Amino acid sequence: MPEATDEFILSLFANAKTKEQAFELLVKKYQRVVYYNARRIVSLHEDANDVSQNVFIKIWKNLDRFRGESSLKTWITKICVNEALTFIEKKKKLLNLSDDSYTNFLVVSQPEVNSMSPNEIQQLLQEEIVKLPPKQRAVFTMRYYDETPYAEMSKIFDTSESALKASYHFAAEKIKKNLSERLTF
Repeated sequence: MPEATDEFILSLFANAKTKEQAFELLVKKYQRVVYYNARRIVSLHEDANDVSQNVFIKIWKNLDRFRGESSLKTWITKICVNEALTFIEKKKKLLNLSDDSYTNFLVVSQPEVNSMSPNEIQQLLQEEIVKLPPKQRAVFTMRYYDETPYAEMSKIFDTSESALKASYHFAAEKIKKNLSERLTF
């Protein structure tokens, strides 16, 4: 069965009789996008699941207000990024942790890898990504993993493409510097 188009989902959602069916299609289509965007920002699987659930609740409550000024995917990603950043702030307050303490908490929460395999290299990369400030982490992961165009990200973050390019560049340089220090034997 082919994947439902955004237009089809939105048309079903506009009808009270098919609203739930539309939402099921939307979740099926975007659950991986939402989860992986959330996971890259909040880092932990359980937190990404919580963020994903919150994102879909917000989508359910607000989809009838979607104006089509961007693609549905961009709109959903913007909700996801904002929800993930809010989640981090709430969790830091709940755990009574400063930015640095929270970063350390995330680094030690990462699963350990025992050999220098591709998985371990990926683990080291993830540890360095976690050390970035949350918004910079979001920009870096969207560009690095999903190759999200800067024009689309500018709509998500409500900022200029040049600011996003600078943010990505600074993040990449930090990660490169820290990885080169960690990988020297």
